[in-house]
Amino acid sequence: MGEAWSMDEWLVRAWESGVFDERERAVVAGRSEGRTLDEVGEALGLSRERVRQIQNRARKRLTEMADLVQDGWREKAHATGTSPAAPREAFAAAIGVVDHVALDELLATAGLEAPRTWAGPLRGWWSIDAGALDGALRRLIDTAPFRGDELGRAAAEAGLPAGLPLAELLTHPGSRLALSPDRHWVRRKARGRDAAYLWLLESGRPCQPDELIAPMAATTVAAVREALRRDDRFRQVRPEGTWALTEWTHLRASPYATAVEAMVAVVTESGPLSRARLFARVTELYPVTPWRLKQCLLSDQLGETPDGLIDLVSRGARPFEEEEPAQPDTMAVEGEVLGVRIPVTRDILRGSGVNVHTWLTWRLGLRRAPMSRTFTTPGDHAPLVVRRGTSSAQLSSLRRHALELGVVDGCLLAVLLRLNDDTARVGHGCAPGNCPAPQARASASTPVNV
Repeated sequence: MGEAWSMDEWLVRAWESGVFDERERAVVAGRSEGRTLDEVGEALGLSRERVRQIQNRARKRLTEMADLVQDGWREKAHATGTSPAAPREAFAAAIGVVDHVALDELLATAGLEAPRTWAGPLRGWWSIDAGALDGALRRLIDTAPFRGDELGRAAAEAGLPAGLPLAELLTHPGSRLALSPDRHWVRRKARGRDAAYLWLLESGRPCQPDELIAPMAATTVAAVREALRRDDRFRQVRPEGTWALTEWTHLRASPYATAVEAMVAVVTESGPLSRARLFARVTELYPVTPWRLKQCLLSDQLGETPDGLIDLVSRGARPFEEEEPAQPDTMAVEGEVLGVRIPVTRDILRGSGVNVHTWLTWRLGLRRAPMSRTFTTPGDHAPLVVRRGTSSAQLSSLRRHALELGVVDGCLLAVLLRLNDDTARVGHGCAPGNCPAPQARASASTPVNV
């Protein structure tokens, strides 16, 4: 082979001394960079098959030279390749050669492969098990979510080698992880909930749902609650209404699910009480505002005794009834028809129930809680149900009506309730020339004015 070469330089010297012609070097370099046989062939004006032949010829010559000057190089390559992924320089050090693109051909000859991931083969890295890196990456994902500064620790625990381009792999579109706005690692299909988990973990305290809107990139408090309710990592702390992590076992939980339940328990145990004493006792067990306690008296389980004390209806107390609230300008009555104007919001388009003014339930005779009244609608629509709870009044979902009418966020719906036969109709309530969706407005049915 001409002049004597030192053991660690023979690969580079062979590459540079004319042992390989220009086309062989171009093919080996192109393949090392990850280009396909077709791409290399197009660049060199060669067919795919011709490129393959040239690569095999160069590989055979390199292997023969390695067998002459590097004893046991295959065994050393295999020992290094037991990791899920090892960089080419690690193999160069183990074999005793200078790191060079031509080394890729020797590693392929020894049976090593580029590790496979969702981003494709990881070039410049090798392993005897091409799928081992993907498995280690998925173990890492299974530990998510975790803070951005914890990536190194989590990767080491998952068996991933140091030096991997982890950020590049984890932000690839095929990855199940993504970076949150505050640079933490969350699962793509659970971004908001994972972000909430990390936020609570860092805060170390229960948070109100409006505090979680920003970290979760949510639009409303209702969206926050809906997301957290379907994830068993979170629990709502009653009666405050805050959200905490299930793993926080140190938090004291109220034995009562609602303020009404606490109030009924106090009256059941203590017997008839004055309003002031009852409110004081309930607040000790379930601290809520006086307004909420007053609303609890609408429960059909509670009533007033002849001497003005509060007791159970089951023990003979007369049920409380709601006094008439002020009529809002969004509701009107004409004969036996009660009309309601309802703004279209994202919650309505998502299918949530609609909170309405309590004058509606009072006018419908729903003056205790829980009470409801059902109105049938034309066609195959589900009936509309108006409900009175102790703290709010609600109309059932209008999503299907909204979709059929073609309304959008910002439009108005007009709901007409016929009191004599309990039927209902839902129409497009936007005024002519003042609709956020003119194209939908043109195709909608005749508007209903309330």
